[in-house]
Amino acid sequence: MSLARRLEVVLAPVVLGVVALVLWQTAVVVLELRPFVVPSPTSIAAELTQNASFIAAAAVSTALNALVGLVVGVVAALLAAAVSAAVRTLDEMSAPLAAAAAVVPIVALAPVLYTMFGANVQTARIAVAAIVSFVPVYVNTLRGLRTVAPVHRDLLRAYAATRRQATTTVTLPGALPFVFSGLRVASSLAVISALVAEYFGGPVDGLGKAITSAVSSSNYPLAWAYVVGAVVIGLVFFCATAGVERLALHRRTPR
Repeated sequence: MSLARRLEVVLAPVVLGVVALVLWQTAVVVLELRPFVVPSPTSIAAELTQNASFIAAAAVSTALNALVGLVVGVVAALLAAAVSAAVRTLDEMSAPLAAAAAVVPIVALAPVLYTMFGANVQTARIAVAAIVSFVPVYVNTLRGLRTVAPVHRDLLRAYAATRRQATTTVTLPGALPFVFSGLRVASSLAVISALVAEYFGGPVDGLGKAITSAVSSSNYPLAWAYVVGAVVIGLVFFCATAGVERLALHRRTPR
């Protein structure tokens, strides 16, 4: 990629973001919108500056829960998909469970997990993030493991390749893009689920609790400042996932 193209890729979203903020600020001033409707970007920026340490601490707490839950969910999903791909009966048995896990609402799941694990630990929030992360990775990985082209399978049989050789040379490389497709979705869902789970109990930390506290005291710019912290976490997770995907796919691409 040329330097000009790289600058275009970087500057285009920055310019769009600046334009959006200017339009937002203008709309708030011209329409005289009240803070409880939508605060101005300048007031949110002021709260960000004044409460940077508190926002950072809450963001770190939420990010750690989301990260641990994401790792647990992804590892469990990869193992389950590998076993289901090897044993079709398990695949058929687990399909209803995966579908059920995909539609369980966090608002119903979080209070139950707080009752099970206790409201003074982070376990319930991590469990919510893990369950939500499990489904997209499991479904996409299983699909990737099932999509080996018949011509490739026949070619390996013709060369008397072992099952292990077929798995490492064809099945796993072919499934890798599907794995990362699921991982991209799961990384965002982990942050969202960990944040939402904080609304329903648990230790008094994290962005979810902070947003609730700010709204209850009618400090809407501060609440939006905490929302900005959540957006930053989501962007970090997305960029990290994209970076790992690019590195993995680049390494397996022949030169």
